[in-house]
Amino acid sequence: MKLLITIVQDQDVPNLLEALAEEEFGATRLSSTGGFLRTGNTTLLIGVAKEKLDQVLDLIKKVCKKREQAPSSALLPFGKARGSGLRKVVVGGAIIFMVEIERFEKI
Repeated sequence: MKLLITIVQDQDVPNLLEALAEEEFGATRLSSTGGFLRTGNTTLLIGVAKEKLDQVLDLIKKVCKKREQAPSSALLPFGKARGSGLRKVVVGGAIIFMVEIERFEKI
């Protein structure tokens, strides 16, 4: 069994949770913040049998798409004019850490 620690943007979470539920995969949702743009994201803990790992990874790839987003003015260095030198950055997708689970119990 594997534990997927999956970090996705908040806007992708509802669709991902729905897709996982449709395929009868459970997930535990944890609110988190981070990344270059300091925007909200969500960490999902997903336990999955090894033989279903590819199926879950395909769902994540299908739902969590990368897109461009401009940084907010809050990230500008002090004294910089708005709009000067702001470049869009690629956000979205997912970051997935896979951990081998030695034992799993549901009580």
